[in-house]
Amino acid sequence: MREEEKIKAGILFHPGDGELRAMKLKTHRLNVDYNNTYEDETEKRAAILAEILGEFGAGGFIQGPIAFHYGIHTKIGRNFFGNFNLTVQDDAEVTIGDDCNFGPNVTIVTPIHPMVASERNAMLTAEGEQRRLCYARPVHIGNNCWLGASVTVCPGVTIGDNCVIGAGSVVTRDIPADSFAAGVPCRVVRKITEADSMAHMPEVLADNRVISGR
Repeated sequence: MREEEKIKAGILFHPGDGELRAMKLKTHRLNVDYNNTYEDETEKRAAILAEILGEFGAGGFIQGPIAFHYGIHTKIGRNFFGNFNLTVQDDAEVTIGDDCNFGPNVTIVTPIHPMVASERNAMLTAEGEQRRLCYARPVHIGNNCWLGASVTVCPGVTIGDNCVIGAGSVVTRDIPADSFAAGVPCRVVRKITEADSMAHMPEVLADNRVISGR
C-alpha cells in the first residue's frame, strides 16, 4: 500500500516517503510563489491556487501569506475569504464549505503523532524498517462558517453549518450547526438565533438594512 493510501485509510504512514516529500515540496514552492504576488494580481494568484488546491470555488479570495502542506488534499467551496496567514496542514482531507470567512492566523491541522516519545521517534514498519510514523484525521467545515482570528482546528473535527468560532479558540471536538463556540478547548456557548440579527442593533445598523428572507 502506498503511503498516500495509508493516509486515506487513517493508519500510520511515513511522512518522509519519497512520493509524499515530492508532493509537499511542490506545494511548498507554490506557497512561496503565491506569497510573492500582490493581492491585485488576481490571474496569477488564481493560477497558483489551481495548482495547489484540490478544489477552490468561484468567488474566493485568500489574502496571503498562505501555508498549505499538501494542498491537493484541501477542497474549498464558493465565496471563501481567508485573511492573513492561513495555514492548512492537510495530510488528511480538509473540506471547507461555501461562504466561509476565516480571520487572520487560522490554522487547520490533521496529522497526529504518537504520545509515547520513543514511538514518536521511530517505529517498525511491516518490512522491519525503523521509520518516523504518524497518522491523520480529516477536518470538515460546513457552509457559512466564520472562524475568528487565531482559531486552531485540530485533527478529526467537524464544524457544522452556520457556526461562529470565537477568536483564539482551539477546536478539539465536533461543533454542531448553528452554534457560537469559543474557548480553549472550544465549547459551544449557545445556539445562534434570530435574536442575533443586526436588525436588533440599530446603533450599529445605522441606515443599512437586513435583507429579509436570508
